[in-house]
Amino acid sequence: MALIKSISGIRGTIGGKTTENLTPLDVVKFTAAYGTWLLTQSTNNKIIIGRDGRISGEMVSNLVTSTLIGLGFNVIDLGLSTTPTVEMAVKFEDATGGIILTASHNPKEWNALKLLNNKGEFISGDEGKLILELAEKEDFNFALIDKLGSITKDDTLLKKHIDAIVNYPLVDVAAIKKAKFKIVVDAVNSTGAIAVPALLKALGVKDIIVLNGDVTGNFAHNPEPLPEHLTQLSNEVVKENAHLGIAVDPDVDRLCFVCEDGSMFGEEYTLVAVADYILSKRKGNTVSNMSSTRALKDITIKHGGEYFPSAVGEVNVVNRMKEKNAVIGGEGNGGIIVPDLHYGRDALIGIGLFLTHLANSKKTIKQLRNTYPDYFMSKNKITLTQGINITDIFEKIKDKYKNQPINTEDGLKIEFDTDWVHLRTSNTEPIIRIYAESNFETTADNIAKRIMQDIQEFGIRN
Repeated sequence: MALIKSISGIRGTIGGKTTENLTPLDVVKFTAAYGTWLLTQSTNNKIIIGRDGRISGEMVSNLVTSTLIGLGFNVIDLGLSTTPTVEMAVKFEDATGGIILTASHNPKEWNALKLLNNKGEFISGDEGKLILELAEKEDFNFALIDKLGSITKDDTLLKKHIDAIVNYPLVDVAAIKKAKFKIVVDAVNSTGAIAVPALLKALGVKDIIVLNGDVTGNFAHNPEPLPEHLTQLSNEVVKENAHLGIAVDPDVDRLCFVCEDGSMFGEEYTLVAVADYILSKRKGNTVSNMSSTRALKDITIKHGGEYFPSAVGEVNVVNRMKEKNAVIGGEGNGGIIVPDLHYGRDALIGIGLFLTHLANSKKTIKQLRNTYPDYFMSKNKITLTQGINITDIFEKIKDKYKNQPINTEDGLKIEFDTDWVHLRTSNTEPIIRIYAESNFETTADNIAKRIMQDIQEFGIRN
């Protein structure tokens, strides 16, 4: 069905033919290429792996582990874990790298190898190219019998991650505990069912209801935490008279909230709210990708900081954050990056900071949401068919709107007075994403529809 090699790692559907899907042979090949590259970077042979709750996770993990041992690595296997936990574990354990086995928000038939460097951050685009070249050549040199690696199981590093959040200076456990929050969590049948309740308990939250808490990988709904997929959570928050609902994706790096009346806080506003709190305590700059709401820019300016956009992709956001010395950053899909904890999207630190902000505000979550600029985002996508010339389509759209301000750093971002639309090919799926934003919901939808019609029209002409 699909095998995608990108800045986000090696991602594909399980089963089918090799080189076209993420088959066992492909898993071994790309793991061997990554391990071979790591061996050129350092003499350190310690490596971290962890996985989300996907059905294919154990199979893929066994393949990855065996391949790494065959290359001479000593593997520390976290088992069922989260993406941010694996990232932090690389630093905790002074490892040379790490692999997270997760396809994030993709459906259950997908899995992926997300590759980390020795800082616990995603490898760069250039490093990814070198690894892909090694995979293509299959130029691997496996260890001799006396140099084989080993495997150690370690399920303690999630607690170490949670302890770091509890002890983070801007997380106020006393305030959260005093607020006596009642919280409903949608764990979407993955490792959020393990990590989020454990964190909430450590933060002093006692009244926790978990939906879809069996870690089976049979996701109860589409695992992308979008409003249309969170109706169960929304209904349960109202039914239980809870203060709020929390939703995460399968690997717990995306985060969004549901208000006490069942309405959506808005995944775009997860970062906005956390940034508002951070900036009230620390003056500085912010970064988000250019598909994210301009509300972050508004909040940053209000606090006397400067906002900077980046290309889409966590690596790009992190690089711009380092370049601009940002104190907070992330992505409008609910990804929070707190740099002095670690340079990675982390729903768990996001929860700690958001609950602190909410508790100290003395507001309901709905009242808190109403304090932020009210922009509307229309998020759409078009599935690509083979033979479509994306470059040609983008050039034709660029020409059609040549009188408008256009940014080509990452696909096309076109501005219309105070509105904008951003279209780009996905790093993780064979699609074009079309995001539009306006003060009015119908305007945002109409802008997105107009661009989608342009794409279809120019695609047919090809």
